[in-house]
Amino acid sequence: MAELGPVVWPPAPLRTERLVLREPEARDRAAFIDLFASSEVRTYLGGPRPRAELESAVPEVPGQRPCVFVVDRDGAMIGIVTLDRRDAERRGHVRPDAGEAELSYMLLPKAWGRGYALEACSAALGWFADAFPSEPVVLCTQVASGRSVRVAEKLGFTEMERFEEFGAEQWFGVWSSVLRSG
Repeated sequence: MAELGPVVWPPAPLRTERLVLREPEARDRAAFIDLFASSEVRTYLGGPRPRAELESAVPEVPGQRPCVFVVDRDGAMIGIVTLDRRDAERRGHVRPDAGEAELSYMLLPKAWGRGYALEACSAALGWFADAFPSEPVVLCTQVASGRSVRVAEKLGFTEMERFEEFGAEQWFGVWSSVLRSG
């Protein structure tokens, strides 16, 4: 989300019961590499990237751009949550001009199954709803990633359609404070 307009980035860290969502720091570099090199994490995201390629490509402070939150548990990065503009050329949009905010997240396998994805994404969505009132957020995940579909539904995303992309069936949903309050 390069066009934040009057929204200040980075915000103060977002605190939940167990997590802190904050901007990336140099100490997160190894965890960023672990995320993108993990075959488990990247199963439904195009597969892992070669570790050697990541070691040379990932900057000293990775993820330094608006709307990239590090998910921190007890002082260590366990994942990331991002809000980016969905590419207009991709399928799945709820506005005629496209460009909706798209929620994405990845957690290290050691953090799976504890509700951290739901907790972190809820905090990011809360921040987004305050910063961009009434703007919809979309989420797209492979249908085969049942865990991600369940997280999306628990977050309050409403399934809008399914379609083929990247050789797999995709689940596409929308979250909107307008839909949620209306």
